[in-house]
Amino acid sequence: MDFSHGIVNLPAIVVALAVTALLVVGTRESAMFNAVLVVVKVTALTLFVALTLPAAERAHFAPFMPNGWFGPEGTSGLGVVGAAASIFFAYVGFDAVSTAAEETKNPQRNVPIGLIGSLAICTTFYLLVTMGAIGAVGAQPTALGVQPGSAEFASQCSALAARGEVPLVCSDEALAHVLRAISYGWAGDLVGIAANIALPSVILMMLYGQTRIFFVMARDGLLPERLAMVHPRWKTPHVVTILTGIFVAVAAALLPVGQLADISNSGTLFAFFMVSIAVLVLRRRDPERHRPFRVPMVWVIAPLAVAGCGALFVNLPFEAMLVLPVWGAIGLVVYVLFGRRNSHVGRGLTEVQELDSDTPSQPVPPILSQPHSSGE
Repeated sequence: MDFSHGIVNLPAIVVALAVTALLVVGTRESAMFNAVLVVVKVTALTLFVALTLPAAERAHFAPFMPNGWFGPEGTSGLGVVGAAASIFFAYVGFDAVSTAAEETKNPQRNVPIGLIGSLAICTTFYLLVTMGAIGAVGAQPTALGVQPGSAEFASQCSALAARGEVPLVCSDEALAHVLRAISYGWAGDLVGIAANIALPSVILMMLYGQTRIFFVMARDGLLPERLAMVHPRWKTPHVVTILTGIFVAVAAALLPVGQLADISNSGTLFAFFMVSIAVLVLRRRDPERHRPFRVPMVWVIAPLAVAGCGALFVNLPFEAMLVLPVWGAIGLVVYVLFGRRNSHVGRGLTEVQELDSDTPSQPVPPILSQPHSSGE
């Protein structure tokens, strides 16, 4: 393992804990801060697209798929499918929109609009930025296909750097690298600064979504109820936010970003896989349920989503696929030993009160040892 750049990522700790503190202080403050960062990010990407697309050359797109679908035979390089699996983390945050439903006005209408709208806008930006980067300078491969982030990849990049060559794939600031290569150094500097400034927006959204998931699980009895405590002043789930922020800070400090992305991809792909199946099951079992938003052509879209998630999952690195059953086993143990016997649904409680220092929690009725008879 390469420790030439240090063992602990101190900036990652600082950013993660700062975002955690912001989320503890309040949702409104976090939303305002995030909105400012998003404006910075969108402005920088728009500038990048506006400068690179006019400089794009068709020759830079040939060959269009140099590594094919599954990578060159006999190498560890990624093809289109493997690359799609590795960058799937770019789509992780969209499902987090749904976790804000309780804090959204008219959520039945606005959450689907926000989720699908943000997905469409970001996908458009992804395509335009990629077209601009490759069209302006080309893919600039290093040599034979190798696994991104591997020791062999780092060795190839170091050898090229020693000769004064820095291909796009080896750059630590790819977009700024492209702009400087086409003589827009000033724009490259601005985009690099904007990228560093706007980075916390992604962390904020992911922490926000994950803490709300844990909060609801704790409120439903699947996790200790202390995690569902709401701060009496800031009205935020401060306990679970702080604990989640500490865990994220430790993971970000010790693990390479590539490994974290692949681990995140494995869990997200599995979750989307199961959600797609659940949509089909619910549509079959409860077709008359009131649904403000209905998935169009569900019997086509959902099976395609299942197949797509499965195909991407099996193309992740083996280590990332191995993490999923380990975390799944830990979650199953927590559910069997704690969640199953403390679940409010299992105890017949359908309405729960948020915990804070001023309001005691409602008593949870014990689990019945025998089912109700028809006469009760």
